[in-house]
Amino acid sequence: MNVSIIVIGDELLIGQVTDTNSGFLARTMRPAGWKVLKVEVVPDDNAAIRRAVTEALDRADVVLTTGGLGPTKDDITKQALMDVFGGELYRDEAVEANVREVVGKRGIRLNSLTADQALVPSSCRVIQNRLGTAPIMVFEQEGKTLVAMPGVPFETRGMFTSEVFPMLLRRYTPDVALRSDVIQAVDITESDLALRLASWEEALPPFLHLAYLPQPGLIRLRLDGSHIDPAVLDAEMDRRRAELITLVGDNLFADSDITPAALLIKLLASRGLKVATAESCTGGAVSAAITAIPGASEVMQGAVVSYSNDVKTSVLAVDAKAIEAVGAVSEPVVRQMAAGVARLCDADCAIATSGIAGPGGGTPEKPVGTVWICVLTPAGSQAWCFHFPGDRERVVGRAVMTALLRLCKALK
Repeated sequence: MNVSIIVIGDELLIGQVTDTNSGFLARTMRPAGWKVLKVEVVPDDNAAIRRAVTEALDRADVVLTTGGLGPTKDDITKQALMDVFGGELYRDEAVEANVREVVGKRGIRLNSLTADQALVPSSCRVIQNRLGTAPIMVFEQEGKTLVAMPGVPFETRGMFTSEVFPMLLRRYTPDVALRSDVIQAVDITESDLALRLASWEEALPPFLHLAYLPQPGLIRLRLDGSHIDPAVLDAEMDRRRAELITLVGDNLFADSDITPAALLIKLLASRGLKVATAESCTGGAVSAAITAIPGASEVMQGAVVSYSNDVKTSVLAVDAKAIEAVGAVSEPVVRQMAAGVARLCDADCAIATSGIAGPGGGTPEKPVGTVWICVLTPAGSQAWCFHFPGDRERVVGRAVMTALLRLCKALK
């Protein structure tokens, strides 16, 4: 089943807001056999919206739009859709009741602009938005469907999962089976991995394709397949996936599309271990990555952001003489930070980071990007010095990813 996605809003085109809705929609639909043909971002402009919608309806069975359904004058999607599908605005009592309920739960006063969210085109069918005030509108034309959803990601994700996609699945049957499997590799460059897999990749049947998705410290390999017969697809995907895992060999990090933080939680929980973090240059980003994952409370004990040397010495019991002798960005200090936070938080494992994220603070001996990372497990501690390229954000991101990967590897 073919789908086009139209994301609407000036704020997206000027970079003020980043589109996350289209990625969510594509990830949700693909396992069910739905293929996204195109994602287009358009401004809050009637002509641009009408053109995008008309072209999308020509190429796809289903069109999904997000954005432009708010109560202010710059939200013009509703009018543009009436220009395409016809109809006129009327006040829907059920929508108005839902708007009042949503606003009441938020403890705010209902004003006239928000109340006018109940004005909907007579040419559409409404799905009540239980998570916001903008109703979801479903338009039908010559066997094709357009669903207009709000731009707020929380509302789009919740309502698409619970209401919109189930409705589409009842209406349309995918004409081809799709499947994607992911395995992940570490400690190898993308080019070296591609050379290793070249012969295997060339021998793939035409309905399978391998994609390389590198990120700092990690390469995700996505094996995509499409076939009219689901049984044929599954059998071939299973066989090729097993071959791929064997070829990746010792560089295998995970045989699924799990994040390093999620895998770390899984490894710790399976062993009954607890973890804590002591962070300097990463500023709490390692602990934030862990606690963003459901289930973190099973394994996460606590964290100390020891940005200053005083906190390193007074809270984590780092030897002040070590800092004076070799500096805070050093192996002795980062090892003591890991040991100190493990004692403080009664944890079995720990991660510690200390580095120079930049743009200032570097020296010839320790340039910007220098980061010491230590991981501690019941088997002992290990420490490494890295020199990460890029700006401050990239250095911190690389440090976080590397720290999580190193503790996972130590536990495995």
